[in-house]
Amino acid sequence: MGKINELQKVKEEIMRFMRGKYFLDEVLGKYYERDCLRFRQGKKTIVSIHMHEDHYDFQVIYGKAEREKFETKRDEFPPYIIELYDKAHTYHDGKWMLIRVDTLETLEAVKKMILLKKNPNRKPFSKEKAVYGKCGHRCDLCIHFTGGIIIEEHRKELEERYTRIYGNADWSMRCSGCGTPGCHTQLCAQLKCAREKGGDTCVSCKQYPCSKATVGYAELGAKSILADDVTWAILPFVPYQYGN
Repeated sequence: MGKINELQKVKEEIMRFMRGKYFLDEVLGKYYERDCLRFRQGKKTIVSIHMHEDHYDFQVIYGKAEREKFETKRDEFPPYIIELYDKAHTYHDGKWMLIRVDTLETLEAVKKMILLKKNPNRKPFSKEKAVYGKCGHRCDLCIHFTGGIIIEEHRKELEERYTRIYGNADWSMRCSGCGTPGCHTQLCAQLKCAREKGGDTCVSCKQYPCSKATVGYAELGAKSILADDVTWAILPFVPYQYGN
């Protein structure tokens, strides 16, 4: 049970890091017979993640520039990463490394390797005039919200993005936030959980942020997702992604 919980946390942190730091398309494919999720900028793959039931394999390829960066920082990495790096074969297109990740500790080391591969390129929305729900989500970026930056002409585009991510075809419900009379929060699983724990909001809970507080698409490697769809249809509903 502990191993399963750890792997769930690993999955959540992979999504938080990759989607929060990088503006990249998520392209689902195969690596031989294994499902593989590639994070791409155009046709260039930044990192590939091979899916297994009990772990993830991160495929990272370092060109000359990345190898030079690694050499200047190698003492900052744990011994097993240094050993893997030294043993990895260097081909004409770079040094290929396959790193097994099933713990948060290992993931932290891999995150540092990805940061050497590419600097973060996601530009979050400004916090100025941001409106937050009791669950911590950015209401002002939500398709349903009537008091934010989203204009009616933009909702049609959002409907297409939301439908691609979540599959639902009806996005007609409108609200002005958690205080709306007759608000749908009576059915909100996040706030029901908060009330069961004796609070009125998710953000006041000691366990926040947790997976229950995240409405944004939480599956990793189940479908291909455009970088812009991550921006508009996922990250506003992931705690701390857009500055709350």
